Amino acid sequence: MAEPIQARATQTQVVVNTFIRSVYNWMAVGLALTGFLAYYVAHNETMLRIVFGNQALFFGLIIAELGLVFYLSARIQKIEATTATALFIIYAMLNGVTLSFIFIAYTAASIASTFFVCAATFGVCSIYGMVTKKDLTSVGQFMFMGLIGIIIASVVNIFLRSPAMNMIISYIGVFVFVGLTAYDTQKLKHMALTQPEGLDPAVARKGAIMGALTLYLDFINMFLFLLRILGASRD
Repeated sequence: MAEPIQARATQTQVVVNTFIRSVYNWMAVGLALTGFLAYYVAHNETMLRIVFGNQALFFGLIIAELGLVFYLSARIQKIEATTATALFIIYAMLNGVTLSFIFIAYTAASIASTFFVCAATFGVCSIYGMVTKKDLTSVGQFMFMGLIGIIIASVVNIFLRSPAMNMIISYIGVFVFVGLTAYDTQKLKHMALTQPEGLDPAVARKGAIMGALTLYLDFINMFLFLLRILGASRD
């Protein structure tokens, strides 16, 4: 009797590992595309003029990014896996274009060091979310409310232009995305554990793409808030 139970446990672990590996692989692809495009645009004067010399185009790109995220989240169950993958890749590339400003605003050394700090922090939080037996649902809800607070405070600070408030928002932002990373990782683990046997590979791919997008957003936002704290300005 013990052997079938052991076999099922092993099979379940294989399914979980395969799904989580796919999530992180796609997340890594997204981050790599974003980093490459950001670096390329920042070091290409023609592209810089095109992107940042035309406010309508820049804000159009931002709106397009938001639209892609909302569309993927709302339609993931109805679109093809290849379409979901393509949209995720397009989003990561657009994000790279709009984030190219960081290579203009901050030194390359501070960007690199902040990236490694962010990667280490993200890794620890994600591992915690994977191994902890504590239910992080309440943590996720609290962090989501914190995220709404950050958005409101950021909008207010556009008019106040307070460096002190900007720094407070940055520290709170790091804290919020540390919590969201752990929560989202645990949610993905539970998603993998509840996958039915013989799940269509296309459905599993769409789940992995949405998981990758979620963790990608956690990583990017954590990185940007850390960069505001640790980044050395070029000025």
